[in-house]
Formats: sequence, structure tokens, C-alpha cells
Amino acid sequence: MNDSGVREVDVVVIGAGQAGLSAAYHLRRAGFAPGSGFVVLDHAPRPGGAWQFRWPSLTYGKVHGMHALPGMDLRDADPERPSSEVIAAYFAAYESAFDLRVRRPVDVLAVREDAGGRLRVETSAGVWSARALINATGTWDRPFWPRYPGQETFRGRQLHTAQYPGPEEFAGQRVIVVGGGASGTQHLMEIAPYAAATTWVTRRPPVFRDVPFTEELGRAAVALVDERVRRGLPPRSVVSVTGLPLNDAIRQALAEGVLDRRPMFDRITETGVEWEDGQRVDADVILWATGFRAAIGHLAPLRLREPGGGIRVEGTRAAADPRVHLVGYGPSASTIGANRAGRAAVRDIRRLLAAEPAAAA
Repeated sequence: MNDSGVREVDVVVIGAGQAGLSAAYHLRRAGFAPGSGFVVLDHAPRPGGAWQFRWPSLTYGKVHGMHALPGMDLRDADPERPSSEVIAAYFAAYESAFDLRVRRPVDVLAVREDAGGRLRVETSAGVWSARALINATGTWDRPFWPRYPGQETFRGRQLHTAQYPGPEEFAGQRVIVVGGGASGTQHLMEIAPYAAATTWVTRRPPVFRDVPFTEELGRAAVALVDERVRRGLPPRSVVSVTGLPLNDAIRQALAEGVLDRRPMFDRITETGVEWEDGQRVDADVILWATGFRAAIGHLAPLRLREPGGGIRVEGTRAAADPRVHLVGYGPSASTIGANRAGRAAVRDIRRLLAAEPAAAA
């Protein structure tokens, strides 16, 4: 800590989800000491990243594509146990096993230029000065709420996937689910047995994938997302370019009419929604399964955004500032992608700091 009370480290990691913990692990392996060489700041109250906030009915057995963190497998997890509990316990054990010393809860308010070519990280727990930054804040804290005419007049309840409590709460209610991604279909299939009626509404017709999701298809999907962030456009999810897997549960829901999709409505009324041709559906609840956006507002003072609205990223490095790396962003917004991104970011940061020793002054 310097005379002004600012704590100096080589690297600040913001976020302790999959991407942040992966980055911290690789920093440790690269010789950076926790506390002095790097610090991990997490605004969540406890370990688990965004997983700790998932609804109880999302059991571990329903989770697709959860990859273990580097250096420590996730073994013998009960598939019937809520994923929020399983993964939170695993993350907590991981932080302890590798002595990552995550500081929480800490809200990062802004990242700015600092003296000597360093970055000033202003938080609810004080200020850190760093030579490099790994941003791993994900998207959970920034749910996307579309706006439609009349939305404020609706007398029922509106909530987002981020607030989804589980299906029992919708017993006997008429529910409109908006969104064509995995969350929307999962919500519908869970809610339908409890609700008086469900209606599925999406902006675009859903695309179901009736072929195995091979490594080749995965690489192609990631490449499409990567191409967007290289152009400085806001990233889309990998699911948005892969489509939805046509598994047995989806097939059954299609056959039963649960996944009978309707096009997007034009307005919201006091009692439901309405289309331009006069069709209407009354509802007690509108559930917005409309996804999330990258939580990167604290980086605004660095002026990293491109005219297209996103941060142009090359690998994990912000094109406008090689000191800043974004992991779990765009093409690395998956558990396996986050693992690889954490390793890549640390490799680049080691090169950067080795080439610029004066930055530590």
C-alpha cells in the first residue's frame, strides 16, 4: 500500500466465477502471489459465481456442458441436488485448495487511468492500482429487459430469468414466456404442469438442432461469436448461433404443444399482450427469458467501446488497451471457453509485464 492508501498489485481480477477463478489459478501457477502479485475482487456474497443465484429446480443433472476448473475435478456430484449448491460448494473448495484469497463482497465502481501507466481500480473496499486487469464479470448482473408499448400498464407480474423462483410459484396462473433460448424452453417445460396456461413468444422462430453437437460444430459456433467481438460488436451467446438441442424432453414438449411458439406481440395491455392483427392473450405473469448483456459498465472511463457498441477483443485482450483482458466475454462465455481464456490472458499479461518493467514504478 502506498502513502495515499492505494494498494498496488500487478494484476486485478474482477469476478470470481468460472473465468475469474481460472485466471487466478493460472496467475498462481505463473508465480504471481495472491495479495501482492494479484487480487481477486468479487461482488457476490459467497463463492459460486452466477451459479449461486440459479433457481432451485435447476438441478446439477440438468446442467449442460459444465466443465471442471483447471487443476481440480468436480466429482461425485448428486445430479438431483440444485446446481447452485453443487457448484457453489465446488468453487468454495477450489478457492481454498489453491489459496486464491478472493475478497468479497466488493463492488468495482470504475477503472481509470492511473499514474505511471497503471490502472486505478476504484471499489467499495478502497482503491487498487494495477499494471494489468482481467475482467471476468460475466453477464448475470445485467439482465436484458426489452421495452414494449404499454409495458408499464400491465397489472400482473413481470420478472426476468434472473429472478425466476422455480415453477411452483406459477400454479394456477396464466404465464407468457418471452425468449427463444435455453432458459425460455426450460422455464416453459417446468411451468406448464403447474400453470393454468402458458404461451411462448419469440422474436425469431426457434431453431432446433437434431444432430449431435460435435467439436467441429462447437468451434464453428465460437468462431461466429469471435468474429463479432473482433469487429467491436456486442457479443451474442454461443447458443444463439448453435440452436437448441432437440432432445427427448424438447420432443415431448413440442408434441404436447408446450413449445407452440407465437411471434412477438406488438404491445402490452393491462391484462396481457396484443398483436397488430387484434389477437390477444390474457396473462397473470410475463416472464422475460431474454438473456443478459456483458456487465462492463465499470470499464467505461477507459473508453474501450467501439462505434458498434462492443469492446473489440483480440484473443482476450482489449484491442484498445493491451493491459485489459476480458475473459468469459463473447467466444469465451462458456465454462470450457472461460478456462482457456484465463490461461491465455495470463500468458499475454506475463509477456506484457516482462516487456514493460517501468510500469511497476
